[in-house]
Amino acid sequence: MYLRTQIISVIASLIIAGFIFELIRKRRLMEKYSLWWFGSAIVLLVFSFWRDLLEKLAFLLGIEYAPSVLLIIIVFCGFAISLHFTVVISKLTEQNKILAQEVALLRNELHTMKSQPA
Repeated sequence: MYLRTQIISVIASLIIAGFIFELIRKRRLMEKYSLWWFGSAIVLLVFSFWRDLLEKLAFLLGIEYAPSVLLIIIVFCGFAISLHFTVVISKLTEQNKILAQEVALLRNELHTMKSQPA
């Protein structure tokens, strides 16, 4: 049973890494954001291959069935990625607001300059 789970998790990790690589190649994902996804795939791959480490972690967490730790790892990686992108989106939203305000001020200044007699 564990071998089947191990094979599925290895295949899933490789599919994720391949998919991320393809998104980068097609310029649909920037390299700096792909690092989070590659990191998650590598962590999953390491725990998929290294059975002893997975079992030790399961023992430390008090989990009877070691492959269920893989699910916890996947959820944690998804949470970390979501949190990172939330921070990035928040920063971009603030920058967008500031940029819109600056454009409005420049338009107002241009309009004022055009309406004044030379």
